[in-house]
Amino acid sequence: MTSYATEEEFAVGECLAYRDNFEHLEDELRRLDLRIRLRLASASLRNEEFPEAQAARTVYITREEVDWLLAPGAGGALRQPEQERAALERLSAEIDDRVRLSRREGVGLALPLLSELFGLSTSESAAVVVCLAPELRRKYDRLFAYLQDDLTRSRPSVDLVLELLYPEERDRWAARPAFAETAPLLRTGILRAADDPQSPSGSSGLARFLTLDPRICRFLLGSAEPDERLAGRARIQGPPAAAPADPALAESVWRLASHHLRHDDPDRRGVVLHLHGPAGAGKLELAARTSDRLGLALLSLDARILAGLGTEGESLLRPAFREGLLRGAALHLSGADVLWREDARPLLATLTAAVADYGWLVFLTGESAPAGGARFPGSRFQAVAVGLPDVPAAADLWRHALAGHTAEPQRWAAELADRYRLPPARIRAAVELAADHVLMEPEPRALALADVAAACRQQSNRELGRVAVKVALRSGWDDLVLPDDRLDRLREICDQVRQHHRVFGGWGFGAKLGHGKGLSVLFAGPPGTGKTMAAEVLAHDLGLDLYKVDLSGVVSKYIGETEKNLGRIFDEAATGNAILFFDEADALFGKRTEVSDAHDRYANIETSYLLQKIEEYEGVVVLATNLRQNLDDAFTRRIRFVVEFPFPDTEGRRRIWAALFPPEAPVSADVDFGLLAREFALPGANIRNIVLNAAFLAAAAGGVIERSHILRGTRHEFEKMGKLWVEPVHSGLSVPTS
Repeated sequence: MTSYATEEEFAVGECLAYRDNFEHLEDELRRLDLRIRLRLASASLRNEEFPEAQAARTVYITREEVDWLLAPGAGGALRQPEQERAALERLSAEIDDRVRLSRREGVGLALPLLSELFGLSTSESAAVVVCLAPELRRKYDRLFAYLQDDLTRSRPSVDLVLELLYPEERDRWAARPAFAETAPLLRTGILRAADDPQSPSGSSGLARFLTLDPRICRFLLGSAEPDERLAGRARIQGPPAAAPADPALAESVWRLASHHLRHDDPDRRGVVLHLHGPAGAGKLELAARTSDRLGLALLSLDARILAGLGTEGESLLRPAFREGLLRGAALHLSGADVLWREDARPLLATLTAAVADYGWLVFLTGESAPAGGARFPGSRFQAVAVGLPDVPAAADLWRHALAGHTAEPQRWAAELADRYRLPPARIRAAVELAADHVLMEPEPRALALADVAAACRQQSNRELGRVAVKVALRSGWDDLVLPDDRLDRLREICDQVRQHHRVFGGWGFGAKLGHGKGLSVLFAGPPGTGKTMAAEVLAHDLGLDLYKVDLSGVVSKYIGETEKNLGRIFDEAATGNAILFFDEADALFGKRTEVSDAHDRYANIETSYLLQKIEEYEGVVVLATNLRQNLDDAFTRRIRFVVEFPFPDTEGRRRIWAALFPPEAPVSADVDFGLLAREFALPGANIRNIVLNAAFLAAAAGGVIERSHILRGTRHEFEKMGKLWVEPVHSGLSVPTS
């Protein structure tokens, strides 16, 4: 019979650090072999007590094979249990010393690191080695089957692991909780337990098989291949290339994280940082930069995808957190706004538990801060607002993005930063989008400032179109027919928008005002007098988009819905760089009434809410009303500009008639714009309808636009308005009556 190695072969020699991780694992397998030999030397096995039963089997493992597997080619006799135990203790001491030296010399050893990361005890770490062994050497399949007296039981059971680690039965009983589902080995998924198919239902937990998780096996072998369950769901973020948009904020977040994660903190707990702010504000870059400065990678998942996967998404969180620990990576969940929804409560509960088990540094990024404060008991939770860059910081971002695209990056950057409030990611995207549009044109040309401005508008209003209607800007200053003082007032409005940063930022007025930094304008006047056109002119002159709020989609009969709809509009417009236009504003901003029932009370709440949002909003809001007297006085006080749009006089109507006919339109000589202005006292909107109707009548007749076509169009317009039509006499006096 082949026997075991002699005791002298395990004498401790000169203690040296391990050369690499594999040399350490080889020693761990030597230690496991000694544990198996100690088991064979100190306990009776059924197949050895009843050799005739073993021989009666068709296929079985002999003791000679076991001897050969444990000590192939070695001589010497089987030792007493005390000798085997002494050899095991000496080898264990050698391994411990070499591990300490290896750490001191910076040699990476996976098993000690795994134990440190998950807080495993010495015996739990040894249990991992027992389950790792069959993945490294096939001989352990045979050895474990022999020890369990069953050729089909080639994987270690809980009972076998306990027997190998604890020679005394009372020690095995005390150690059983280490293999409970709530204990670290199984709770963290390092080991997986499976029932023995050969055991009857409800058999003892000792009979359960233990296997090593595949990702843990790869980790112990030095592989960085991630958990297969995370394929396509998670990605490692590299350090950001660009400088931080807000260096002071980046420094404060790093300082907070590094303070709470320092190793000498006795109260060290997981840290959850919720970075919230508009899309593209640089939240991911801030998380990646902080992680990089801490010497960590950043493992990123999308909470919206996880929420959409239901229970499967919940089951991915724990492997993701574990992967973060194994890779030395902080965890990042984007789209965190979904976590606060009612239907995502199970996902949030799973996240909270995972943070408690694994969390050391977790970044949540979303657009809004969660209501109710901290939601991660046992961890440090901090919400951090990541806002849009101020004008000087935005100008720096524009200069970097425009480099190589224009010879005037300084001038363009100053103008774009002052005109558009964009987050860093959208600034870069706007330049790229504009450059691509120019490349797609048939004739090559240089990038123009107008191209970048158009791309800015496209970048900034991607979501606003869901809650408001974009108005095409076709009108300019020449199209407006208003008294000179009204035109001057409109130009003053444009000047205030352009000088917003200088007054509120450079001159310090912003520090004096807590709110009311935006520009609110009221256009009041009869229908059709040019209020919408004036809003178009403002937007066109300022290079901004104009969005008209659809009141039918805002006002709701359900309590609280109107406020919710308005909140969405102002939230989207906050970074939309657009002019918000409320037509027929008296429907929303009407006078508050005495409260006689619940409907009056909630109507007043809606009005108050609107007043609050108007004051908080820092953009441009234009409101138009036909009935200024119906507006609430408190609302009117909060308006910066009120522009009255009078009913056009005769000269104004003549200019409107003349402006509405394009130069290429065929107009007969019998059409006298001055005569039409004296005949028909109509505002511009009605005149526009008449001109269009006359043009189509003339086109259908195949001729030019004549006075008769205009009169027919005017008659149709009067009938639509409910006015009595009387054919005008040639003297030029109009005779229609109401």
